Amino acid sequence: MDVRIGIQNSPRELGFETSQSAAEVEQAVAAALAGQSALLKLADDKGTVYVVPASALAYVEIGSEESRRVGFVA
Repeated sequence: MDVRIGIQNSPRELGFETSQSAAEVEQAVAAALAGQSALLKLADDKGTVYVVPASALAYVEIGSEESRRVGFVA
């Protein structure tokens, strides 16, 4: 699952791949935006944990769960 997070007042976005499902990521984002949690915490496939203050979130883009294809497609 590809996740990209835009942070307010930052020219770059945070992008990583996670093994969490789209529903789990969406639930964590919704909880942070609803004020249930002050931080959005997500982990990538390598075990790195990303912590972003909910007040600094500009957008969260949740990609598809399909694996990327490599090579030529007929």
